[in-house]
Amino acid sequence: MRKKILYIPIGRKTFDLEAAEVQREKSLRYLHQIHKDVIQPEGIITSPEELEAFLSKVDREAVMATIYQSVTFADAAFIQNIIKKVSAPVIVWSVREPSIGGRLRLNSLTGGNSTCHFLRSEGHPYSFVYGNADESQVQEKLRKQLSVLKVIQRLQKLKIGVVGEYPPGFFFSDTDEQLLEKEIGPVVETFDLHKAFKESLEIPKNEYENMISRAEKQVIGLNKNEETVKRFAQFSTYVEKEIQKKAISALAIRCWPDFFNELGAAACSTLSQFTEEGVVSACESDIHGSISMFILRELANGEAPYLGDMVHINEASNGAVFWHCGAGAYSLAHPAQGAQAGVHPNRKLGFALDFGLKPGTVTLMRLSYTKADGFRILVMRGKALDTPQPFHGTSVEVELETNINETLYSLMDEGFEPHYALVYADVVDELIELGRQLGVETKVYVR
Repeated sequence: MRKKILYIPIGRKTFDLEAAEVQREKSLRYLHQIHKDVIQPEGIITSPEELEAFLSKVDREAVMATIYQSVTFADAAFIQNIIKKVSAPVIVWSVREPSIGGRLRLNSLTGGNSTCHFLRSEGHPYSFVYGNADESQVQEKLRKQLSVLKVIQRLQKLKIGVVGEYPPGFFFSDTDEQLLEKEIGPVVETFDLHKAFKESLEIPKNEYENMISRAEKQVIGLNKNEETVKRFAQFSTYVEKEIQKKAISALAIRCWPDFFNELGAAACSTLSQFTEEGVVSACESDIHGSISMFILRELANGEAPYLGDMVHINEASNGAVFWHCGAGAYSLAHPAQGAQAGVHPNRKLGFALDFGLKPGTVTLMRLSYTKADGFRILVMRGKALDTPQPFHGTSVEVELETNINETLYSLMDEGFEPHYALVYADVVDELIELGRQLGVETKVYVR
């Protein structure tokens, strides 16, 4: 995976290179603070010949992002030469004028403007930042842009394990695999659910008991002697082996009716444990739901995401309740309650989770797909309320920033899917930038 940042400060000798050098040094110090692998020239590059000599020594396959800084004005010939050699997305950075009045000493903004125009004309992915390295807004902008580029890179390497086809009529769980790989990046690895059931039941206790031990440490009221707990451990152990063998980073599993009818247990616990441990897992074979969870986890620095149906509207709190049958990472439980072991609320089989989610600021999103619109990104922000558990299973009431009824009708008019991913972090700006970088329409519901 590409990990390095390529920093290229460009200037022309007809401008104030002494003032430009001050900005280069500050910028470089900050970049080294936020990223350990920075490729850099010894100083400001002032000619195409210097640029060519520098690029000839760069391992272009290792570059995750190019930060192109117009420390003074320079024409687009520089960026043209760069993107011929390095395919990575570009962050165009213009700095402020060091003084107002008299000579225009840097003209950095015009240089950045020219660069952005050229990149747009060439269809090369880029973003822009304006200001000096010691400004908090610049630091935040750069941090978010780099975070998004890392996610895009990881999406291009993402392999989703899809265990079983989606349940009858759950068309929103499906995808166009070729289009998904081409436009977003992930590839799908399919597994036979019935084969997984059969082979999991052959796994001996000495192999699956570790799975139970891991759950026991975090789940309240778990009875390790129950048959459904044994089935959870056997199936999860089987899946874990496949994850390691096939380099799977996300899961989408068909849970009903097969788990109840054939395995005699609920899938909720398997989904919960894998999501808790870093392999995001969506029920009902929801491929885009799994990708949505993956995106949120990556942007929120590893925080466990949640996937739920919007099942109830409360106009009094401007809130919506998000619920699912019994899947939820253990760490999402309200601290006053904890992650409680339970049974599936409809099928009355274990083991499932039964808790209300914790309060806090949340971002909700969905990588959406319809045949009519292609890929879209839905973004909402809200506050998970500290209210009693709304329904059995796992659930949370979220007070949205936008009017609840207007939002509800808009979601239906737009035809978004009924599974919404949620994470305890504010990553709205990052998701908007992700949509822009991917060239995907983004529908945003925030104040």
